[in-house]
Amino acid sequence: MSDQYVKVQVEQMKSFGEDAEKEGVDTEEQVPGSSPSASVSPDHPTSTDASSTSLPCKQTGKSRSKPGREDKRHTSDVASQGSVVSSEKNLNRLGYERTLQVKGTGKILQRKSEPNGNYVTIHTSKNIEEMRREEGFKLAKKRRPVTVDTSKAKTSLEALKISIKQLKWKEFPLGRRTACDIYWHGVSFHDNENIVSGQVNKFPGMIEMLRKINLSRAVRTMQELFPEEYDFYPRSWILPEEYQQFTTQIHMVKEKDATVNPTFIVKPDGGSQGDGIYLIRDPSDLKLMTGSQAKQGVVQEYIQKPLLIDKLKFDIRLYVLIKSLEPLEIYIAKEGLTRFCTELYQEPSQKNLSHVFMHLTNYSLNVHSGNFVHSDSQSTGSKRTLSSVLYRLAAKGVDIKRVWSDIIALVIKTVIAVVPELRVYYQADIPPGKPGPTCFQILGFDILLMKNLKPVLLEVNSNPSMRIEHEQEVAPGVFEYVPSPVDEEVKVGVIRDTLRLMDPGHKKPTVPQQRAGGFEQGEEIPMEEETQEKSQDETGTLPSLCLKQVYPKYSKQFNYLRLVERIAALFIRFLGVKGNMRLGPTAFRTFIRTCKLSGSNFTMASVDILYIDITRRWSGATPDSREAGMGLQAFVEAFFYLAARRFKSLALREQVVSLLELCESQLGPQSGVEERRSLSCSRALPRTVKTQAPCLANPQLSSPAPLRRAASQDYRHQRFKPRSLRANVEN
Repeated sequence: MSDQYVKVQVEQMKSFGEDAEKEGVDTEEQVPGSSPSASVSPDHPTSTDASSTSLPCKQTGKSRSKPGREDKRHTSDVASQGSVVSSEKNLNRLGYERTLQVKGTGKILQRKSEPNGNYVTIHTSKNIEEMRREEGFKLAKKRRPVTVDTSKAKTSLEALKISIKQLKWKEFPLGRRTACDIYWHGVSFHDNENIVSGQVNKFPGMIEMLRKINLSRAVRTMQELFPEEYDFYPRSWILPEEYQQFTTQIHMVKEKDATVNPTFIVKPDGGSQGDGIYLIRDPSDLKLMTGSQAKQGVVQEYIQKPLLIDKLKFDIRLYVLIKSLEPLEIYIAKEGLTRFCTELYQEPSQKNLSHVFMHLTNYSLNVHSGNFVHSDSQSTGSKRTLSSVLYRLAAKGVDIKRVWSDIIALVIKTVIAVVPELRVYYQADIPPGKPGPTCFQILGFDILLMKNLKPVLLEVNSNPSMRIEHEQEVAPGVFEYVPSPVDEEVKVGVIRDTLRLMDPGHKKPTVPQQRAGGFEQGEEIPMEEETQEKSQDETGTLPSLCLKQVYPKYSKQFNYLRLVERIAALFIRFLGVKGNMRLGPTAFRTFIRTCKLSGSNFTMASVDILYIDITRRWSGATPDSREAGMGLQAFVEAFFYLAARRFKSLALREQVVSLLELCESQLGPQSGVEERRSLSCSRALPRTVKTQAPCLANPQLSSPAPLRRAASQDYRHQRFKPRSLRANVEN
């Protein structure tokens, strides 16, 4: 590069500095005898404003190896103009490009060296953001479009099509012979059995885990360990197994206080869209039989004092994305739906128990009411956006940040409760080393706010409805689907941004799993000022993400709850054959022997008796179960029993923690074991431990949870029967 070129370059920079001064460019004070803050010294890079980091401008060609007088004169000339220039390194495929930003303006100097090295041009661009956007457009054009198989999408198809179109991705509505990047299933992971790569929007086993009975069992186990943390789930009894226990408890409560007359809601295990739900006030009103078969379901305590708006009961449908299980990543949609009843609310009485439009918030029920209001507005009608409801509450002085904090905690704790069993299903369908897709899934959380603003979990739907239209009678007996602006506003954003997060073109950031200990139990989640989530859209044409990461973002507060996951890790480790979901007697003996849990007081004969006893009580396993043996829930019960035998003087939680640490120390480090330990560090345990979960609406009702204790050998009256696996429908 010639000296003449350097002189030309300096003159152009000087003239640009003069123009910048005329436009009001701020200048930095200079130390006499030194270069400006944005000097070309490679050892001291500085930044000239808070939004950009300056990198030193390095000379190219001969001037790099032999700096001469012209370089010094170049620096002093720039300094004499009083303009501050910061350099930003940017490599272009056609050559080397350097950008120099002038403080106080959006303009930059851009120097581009052509590959032949014959000349260099310096020009001003409009502004940095526009230049980056243009580069994003070029990059987006060069990228291969993401492919999505929508052949199994079912009722979510319309919202999915809109999302794919907005993302400018490629849809395959009839499937594709070669592999797609993303497969969107309508019901379950098994909608398509021949997927060996890509990503599927369903987890194996999610349908089974979120049935009423299995969800109640999972939460019940957590209530035994953490009663204060899991008080957001109504008291529940499993039918028909716990019918006698339910009736006994209710009669005892009424005998103790005749004025107490609680109401209960009965839900069929595999029901959806409000089908089969009814209210009772006396156990004799239970409908236990369908023909000759016993009805499977749960009976829950009814929340009699819900928060009302316009004197109507309502619930919240919140969309939650589980992005991955390992590591666990959870996102919550910032916008949701609120579904209103269509009859003014009154506390339940014997006269109004059958008024479903007053007590049940299910959209699929209330839409058939003559009072249902379809509205194009997001803040009126029988279905509204969550933000419009929160705005009304905030106007009345409600602490919305606190409400959101409680809802986030409820979601994270619920997911933690179901993850252990999901891990077992996952390794059975996609064993380590076997070709298979990765999974993600959108869940629908139905949450009720009590009058005191405490959130209560009603249920979790594995297939939440993603329809963006509703059925409307346009003539007598003639129905057609009409677009629903409220549904489209919420659901398209959820699907679109889920796809953006799962875009295989973006490298997944490493998520460090933090050890617990940052927060005390029950402490409110720190809700900082809402910040815009960084969009992964390079072109800048899409809005910021509507999905907010809540885990591992708040992992410090919740990691200590993940004890059952550590038990599941032991269970999976001893399954042996890939694809198994149940422990055989030999595998259970191997677990006991390897962890050195047997001894003179607990012989291997006692181990066999324990295995047979617990497995027999879980022998009501479904006919289509994969194999006989001990499932995870039965193993957890056995683990609690072993912990109570070995550490009798401790409370249950400390017993389980102590036995886990003993087993993990005996097994030694193995792939994933240390990581699992960090996921659920047990040293941040609260000091106080309660033996029963507090009741949501009626503190006089005791917990129906089985007491798994070694001191009590007689726990055979608790008969748990895992539910059959049936196809689920959306709700």
